[in-house]
Amino acid sequence: MTAGQTLKIGTRGSPLALAQAHEVADRLRAAWPELCDDGAIEVRVIDTKGDRILDRPLAEIGGKGLFTEEIEAQLRDGRVDLAVHSMKDMPTVLPDGLVIRCMLPREDPRDVLLSRGGATLATLPAGAVVGTASLRRKAQVLALRPDLEVITFRGNVQTRMRKLSEGQADATLLALAGLNRLGLQEHAAETFAPSVLLPAVAQGAIGVEIRADDSRVDRLLHAIRCEDTLTCVGAERAMLHALDGSCRTPIAGHATLAGDTLTITGLVASEDGRQVLRDQSTGPRADAQALGRALGERLRARRDAAHDPGGAPGHPESGDAPS
Repeated sequence: MTAGQTLKIGTRGSPLALAQAHEVADRLRAAWPELCDDGAIEVRVIDTKGDRILDRPLAEIGGKGLFTEEIEAQLRDGRVDLAVHSMKDMPTVLPDGLVIRCMLPREDPRDVLLSRGGATLATLPAGAVVGTASLRRKAQVLALRPDLEVITFRGNVQTRMRKLSEGQADATLLALAGLNRLGLQEHAAETFAPSVLLPAVAQGAIGVEIRADDSRVDRLLHAIRCEDTLTCVGAERAMLHALDGSCRTPIAGHATLAGDTLTITGLVASEDGRQVLRDQSTGPRADAQALGRALGERLRARRDAAHDPGGAPGHPESGDAPS
């Protein structure tokens, strides 16, 4: 870096977003001693439309891009040098000239239930109210417990925990990764295995977006990037892209590595949880994105066939099956 040149990091302003941005900053300082100087790194909070509008579901106001557009605008015009995102908030197609060049080692991707009184999903009484802003979580919860009521529940982690304590719902679901990063994991009443509640695509992964032609920042990030996370999340996002996934469709996906073998599981469901389609692919790590894309295409074909009365049966899984 040029002496005196500040590396500017753009981020949302929620406690979790700030924790993620500072984790990137700390890893960069550990890798590059010159970044430990006062003023070498600056974290800039950028207000986004998704943070301002909290009374409507994301699908009604524009989807995932609501958490990234303002940040990406400042990245493109040079006001910030890199942007730190929760990868599950990122659209599968990025603006021209921007790339995800780095992901940190992935946190625990599983979902957790927070509830009043410590109830689990199985022990919540019939008619209990579960709050979530995620159609993916809604569909899978209703597939397991169709007797529950699911309502829209938006806001950052602390906001949703406050709403729960105020009695606006009996339970809510959050990502364990966020609770771990905030030191709030003790509030989880139940942690779901992916075989029971499949995580969101890229859940638990922090991504760093830069200008594609910025070789200086690219070089800095190379020292902290996690290749395993890039591989797994790349496969999941390829699946999502093939499914034409958006905030309007309940979709889940999770990839794991065992040596050089990648396994990816995908799910697409109806919002009411009555139809849950699940599939899986396994193959060489080198084919990660092709495996994800092929899985997404198969799931899309099954979903479309299930919606077409004259088509082949979609083989929806039972609402009581692990999903």
